[in-house]
Amino acid sequence: MDIILHQILWNYFGQMMGGNKMSITKERKELLVKQLLVMINENPDREGLVGTPDRVVRMWDEIFKGYKKENEPKVTVFNNGHDGIIYDEMITDSGDFYSHCEHHMVPFYGKYFFSYIPHPKGKLLGLSKVARVVDYFSAKLQVQERLTHEIINYLWSTLCDKTVCKYPPIAMGLRMEAEHLCKTMRGVKKKGKMTTTQLFGEFKTHDITRQEFLNWVNKNV
Repeated sequence: MDIILHQILWNYFGQMMGGNKMSITKERKELLVKQLLVMINENPDREGLVGTPDRVVRMWDEIFKGYKKENEPKVTVFNNGHDGIIYDEMITDSGDFYSHCEHHMVPFYGKYFFSYIPHPKGKLLGLSKVARVVDYFSAKLQVQERLTHEIINYLWSTLCDKTVCKYPPIAMGLRMEAEHLCKTMRGVKKKGKMTTTQLFGEFKTHDITRQEFLNWVNKNV
């Protein structure tokens, strides 16, 4: 049974990641899902499961879109002061995110809290793009520590790109809080949230600035 599961995952995600595996058709994907149903002692031909392989394949294409480079969001930036206002205070964004644990392939989900302080001569993010970046990196098998790292590094690098801007942000921070179903519904079966934080610039080096970010997060948790 473990060999069948390994074949399902290796073929499916190998293709999505652009690996060396041969192209796999939708019909073949559905057959692999049927084999997975058999592995857990189900009957893939019973009425309630007849359409399940098709639904699972279409769902995986959606929730694991982060493996496809063409889905990477393009982050829009604007000159600070383009509208006549120079902004050098904290700009914030928060929202929900959903991902999947790479250890057990079950969801973890929660809230993200993002903030940055733009340089007066630097660039401003199109803030709706932050959510798209969060969704993109969440849409693959992850661990929360790496997910936090990938999101903030992508956004920081965008604003620090010398071809785009000579002046990096004064500070940037991201905190993610999530419940992991691999802990809640199996194993120890205990509720609780995992918190990860990554800080750049003065959020990392300046106590008062860092506390401003953390106070905002704690107020909105």
